Amino acid sequence: MSDSEAQQPHRRNQLNDLLGREWLYATRSIALTGTPPTPLNDLTPEEWAAWSGPVLASAYPTRGSASAAHHIRKAHPSPKPPALLSEIIRFFTKPNGWVLDPFAGVGGTLLACAQTQRQAIGIELSPQYIELYGQAADALNLPRLQVLQGDAREVLNSPSIQHQQFDLVLTDPPYSSMLSRARTGQRRKQGNAAATPFTDDPADLGNVDYPTFLSELTKIVAQSLQPLRVGGHLVLFVKDLQPTPEHHNMLHADIVSALYQLSQLRYRGYRIWYDQSAMLYPFGYPYSFVANQVHQFLLIFQKQAEENL
Repeated sequence: MSDSEAQQPHRRNQLNDLLGREWLYATRSIALTGTPPTPLNDLTPEEWAAWSGPVLASAYPTRGSASAAHHIRKAHPSPKPPALLSEIIRFFTKPNGWVLDPFAGVGGTLLACAQTQRQAIGIELSPQYIELYGQAADALNLPRLQVLQGDAREVLNSPSIQHQQFDLVLTDPPYSSMLSRARTGQRRKQGNAAATPFTDDPADLGNVDYPTFLSELTKIVAQSLQPLRVGGHLVLFVKDLQPTPEHHNMLHADIVSALYQLSQLRYRGYRIWYDQSAMLYPFGYPYSFVANQVHQFLLIFQKQAEENL
C-alpha cells in the first residue's frame, strides 16, 4: 500500500470510511489494547514542516476588508489577528474540533474558529469586549460562538465547560501589570504613552503583581486541562518585557517554569511570532543597546495521560 493510499479512504471502499492506515490496524490478526494514534490535523508533510519552523513572520493588515474587522477589535489593547490564530488552529485541530479560550478578549480565537469550521467556547471578564466580539462577527458575516462572561477561575468549573471535551486551549492572557504602566518604546515614539489596562476589574490578571499573576495563571491552566483531551495542546501567547536591574523579564521562561509543576502538562517548545508590521526605532541610540520587542512567543504544551507520568 502506498503512502497516499494509507492517508485517504479508497475510492472503492463501500464498507466504511477508514483511511488506509486505519484499515491496516483494524485487520491485524491480534487485537491490541488501545486505539491507533489519531492524526493531529489534515496538513500535508510539506505544510507541517513549514508550520513547525522556528519563526512565524507576518504582517497582517489593520485596514480594509482583509483586516478582519480590526476597526472594531482595536478597542482591545492587544487584539490578535484571526488569520494568525487560524494558522495555529489548523495545525492543532481538525475540522469540527473544539477550542477553548479562557481569556477571549474581543474574540480573535472565536472568529478564527468560525472561519476554519471549528467549534469554540470563550471566557471573558469584560462584557464590553464580548459585545465588540459580537459586532466583529456580525461585520464578518460569521456566526457568534459561545462566550461566557465572568472570571475564568469561576467559569472554568461550569458544566458547559466541564461537559465538553476540547482539542486545543488557545489563549493570550493579560500579563500582570504590563499594560497598566505608562508606555515606553514604540508607543512613546508615536506620541501615545498612556497606560492601556485591559479593565479596571480587580479580578483582571492584568491588574495584579507579577508573582500573583504567575500563581493565578498556573491555577487557570490547571483548570483548563480538565476538559482538554489527553494528547490535546495548550498554546499560550507571551511577550517579554525589557530587562530591568531587578529582573530579566523573560516572561516566557518564567511561565514555562511555573507550569512545570502541572504533572499532566508537557512543554513541547515554542514558535516565535514576528510581527513585521511593527515599526523599528533606534532605542538607546547612541549610548546603549535596547532591543526592539517586535516578537511574541507561542508556548506549546501537550496534555499527557496519567499512566505516562
